Amino acid sequence: MMALVFRAVAQLGGISLSLLGWVLSCLTNYLPQWKNFNLDLNEMENWTMGLWQACVVQEEVGMQCKDFESFLGLPAELRISRVLMFVSNGLGFLGLLVSGFGLDCLRIGETQRDVKKRLLILGGILFWTAGVTALVPVSWVAHVTVQEFWDESIPEIVPRWEFGEALFIGWFAGFSLLLGGCLLNWAACGTQAPLASGRYAVAETQPHHLHLEMRTTHLKL
Repeated sequence: MMALVFRAVAQLGGISLSLLGWVLSCLTNYLPQWKNFNLDLNEMENWTMGLWQACVVQEEVGMQCKDFESFLGLPAELRISRVLMFVSNGLGFLGLLVSGFGLDCLRIGETQRDVKKRLLILGGILFWTAGVTALVPVSWVAHVTVQEFWDESIPEIVPRWEFGEALFIGWFAGFSLLLGGCLLNWAACGTQAPLASGRYAVAETQPHHLHLEMRTTHLKL
């Protein structure tokens, strides 16, 4: 009984963490706060940059953004990060669909335990891959930002980009997807699936009882 409770909790925790990670990874993809810097001459002005646009935030005017006009004109880390974030969002969505049909609480296909187990495992693998493809671009942009910040060839008067809020959201999203996938795979491989309920369980046990009755009758004769 406790094993079934742990299995249900692991499935619920895994799908919840994966859903949270997927939503945050989608948010990270479109947020313009991957990098930011403040001008020393005008502290009321803050510049931010994301994968799709650059923005300037002024106290009097508010936020004004401009989309990047050329994909090929972007730095390599931003170009590849766009692709990887799209892959992460797509894999996370597929993982939610696949693992959703593998949950024990869903009555569809409850007699096909092997199929539901494979769906959970496949969903966990998809979440792992989505987590990695979300962590790679975020970590790459962070690495380039650190390199440029400490680059001694750049004059000190030139403003330096620093970490934006989207990077931290992306890290949290990636680790949530990884942990959610781990929980789903543990629930599929480390615990035993519950018996089918209702008429399915009766239908499964009837042939077994019939076989026992026939065997008992044969022995009495």
